[in-house]
Amino acid sequence: MEILDILIIGAGPIGLNCALEAEKNDLTYIIIEKGTIVNSLYRYPLYMRFFSTAEKLEIAKIPFISTAPKPGRQEALEYYQGIARQKNLNINLYEKVVNVTKQNDIFHIETSKAEYRAKNVIISTGFYDIPNMMNIPGENLDKVKHYYTEPYPYARQKIVVIGSSNSAVDAALETYRKGAEVTMIVRHSEISESVKYWVKPDIENRIAEGSITAYFNSELMEIKEHTVVFKNEKGETNEIENDFVLAMTGYLPDFDFLKNSGIELQGECLNPLYHPETMETNVKNLYLAGVVCGGKDTHLWFIENSRIHAEMIVKSILSK
Repeated sequence: MEILDILIIGAGPIGLNCALEAEKNDLTYIIIEKGTIVNSLYRYPLYMRFFSTAEKLEIAKIPFISTAPKPGRQEALEYYQGIARQKNLNINLYEKVVNVTKQNDIFHIETSKAEYRAKNVIISTGFYDIPNMMNIPGENLDKVKHYYTEPYPYARQKIVVIGSSNSAVDAALETYRKGAEVTMIVRHSEISESVKYWVKPDIENRIAEGSITAYFNSELMEIKEHTVVFKNEKGETNEIENDFVLAMTGYLPDFDFLKNSGIELQGECLNPLYHPETMETNVKNLYLAGVVCGGKDTHLWFIENSRIHAEMIVKSILSK
């Protein structure tokens, strides 16, 4: 069996960048991806726009041409998948890595379809696959959605949106504009400061005028077939009619996979241990790249500031 120089887990933007850096330095590699190319971006809301401008989303100095100041989901899909096509990157899609072990300085990688050997492994799996659960009664009902893609299924429905971040605000505004009756239940005292600056006034104005109802300093307690129960800022229990719950409560990396691969996790945020100059973990020749480096703090790393990880990792590999 061939022993690769690098096996990359995850075909997101940073995983692709790692592959391009490996090719540039004549290192053998393969990317293993459980879904499609840039699978997380594919699952974003259809009309999502990035904070960053196009040039800050570029990888390998390949120009990202956008018709708008802030690129949207479809443009990003075209850009990253286009790179994979044009460069003919070595990617296996719809193949899930289930186990990473190390024997005599060689990694043994078991997937849903095959087995591989590699001298180095890069985990670049993002964080979009495991919803941050509320752990309340009724969360398993079909009416509860942890992913939001478009507003059309919710026309003329009574919607409860949980959260006040970008995803929650986008869902609230889009469903409201397609005729939904929208109620937001927010743990905090106001809309998150991290909400896109061109969207924040919109949601605040819709709340102020009463088009969207918002309960701040409040918590959802139970989800029933036709209602939801929540506690408001006064500690009073309320029950309102409801057709769908959009639980925009965030997402988490696969911590079990990281631990099972031998990576140490530290503190309340379960920050994976790695060297900041090489991205090498406590397991020799096992590296992290991209958002997964932040543990529960999923806003710490993003495409714009983690593009450099590929060069740092390959430089470390070549130095050995």
